[in-house]
Amino acid sequence: MDPDLFRLFENAFPNTLDTAIKWKGYAANNSDEELTFIITGDINAMWLRDSSNQMQSYLPLLNNSAANDSIASLYRGVINLQARYLLTSPFCNSFQPPVESGIPPADNSAASDDVVVPPYNNASVFECKYELDSLAAFLEISTNYYAGTNDLAFFSKYQWVQAVEAVLSVARAMMTSTYAANGSVNTSPYSFTRMTDRASETLENDGIGNPVQSDTGLVRSAFRPSDDATIFQFLVPANMMFSRYLNSSAQIMNAIPGQTDLANEMSALASSLHSSISDHGITSNSRYGNIYAYEVDGYGSQNLMDDANIPSLLSAPFLGYLDEDDEVYQNTRKFILSASDPYYMQGPVINSVGGPHDGPGYAWPMASIVRIFTTDNDTEITNALQEILSSTDRLGSVNRFLLRDLAQTLSGKPEPSTV
Repeated sequence: MDPDLFRLFENAFPNTLDTAIKWKGYAANNSDEELTFIITGDINAMWLRDSSNQMQSYLPLLNNSAANDSIASLYRGVINLQARYLLTSPFCNSFQPPVESGIPPADNSAASDDVVVPPYNNASVFECKYELDSLAAFLEISTNYYAGTNDLAFFSKYQWVQAVEAVLSVARAMMTSTYAANGSVNTSPYSFTRMTDRASETLENDGIGNPVQSDTGLVRSAFRPSDDATIFQFLVPANMMFSRYLNSSAQIMNAIPGQTDLANEMSALASSLHSSISDHGITSNSRYGNIYAYEVDGYGSQNLMDDANIPSLLSAPFLGYLDEDDEVYQNTRKFILSASDPYYMQGPVINSVGGPHDGPGYAWPMASIVRIFTTDNDTEITNALQEILSSTDRLGSVNRFLLRDLAQTLSGKPEPSTV
């Protein structure tokens, strides 16, 4: 047994339970409705994507239990609170503590001058960057809970059905193209501008983003899972994730009496997204053959790269969108894990995908973990794991990101991955 690997698991596995469950309780208007508030890092705010990912570690322990101190109870609490958030501000990505917790709203000075449409209340919203993967994350944790418990009754007790309707409404709205058939500019359902010196923190064209073509069948995403702005708004891995979990959530919806029509709508959209990704998200590369683009706009523009944050192109099999032996995925994987990807960092300490959130030279161990999850090659798995271990400097925690050739965290402290 490797003592460093053992210590890493010993510290990282319970980290969410030890440090991130900021509050757990019940809704003020329903004493049976469990709520779980999970923070991200040292910010007293809850991201839809991060809270779903943070609970994934405990899937092997999840079973059907009514006990309020069970893993199942934590899952129900996260789903219920996410549903509340989606019904409050469905375009937003991170939220303030629930009023029942007694925790004061967190200050977000970076967002103080944001101009967002639709508007939101900062007493309930921490930041309102519209990210398609945030909507998918709600469907993902719902799928995971149902798969682990078979607890169908839970999904018809509170506001889950209404939250799914809100998710679908946003997704349909964000299929709106930039231009109408007569050439006029459509009114965007969402816009975002911020006073900033970083291009990735605001959107082009007075907040509506770069133009997208009509009739692609894809859903726009203003921001990436890194919280950076998209260049081309059809973010392929986010559409993959949304299609995959929309389809699995439709099976839950179909089992709820009276929800067949909604379930059929979900299944149809999931299927059409899958087809649209194949039609618009694949490009021919002279070196690698057919590969998935990271972002497209429907006009022919493509962004060929990957980002460490999930959903990524690398994570497509991990998400369950496709099999890891899929030919286009394998071609894409070879591209991502090479110098052809502008954000693949190579160095003596770690070789991993990074991203523009921290910039060139900064690798994210999260991507190395995803690399492990998406291969059956023992040598590749062992090498990636050894690189992760070597980057911890024997502190027993995985760093969020680090210099490719310097094993030290640049975020001030070790921060376990949410994968």
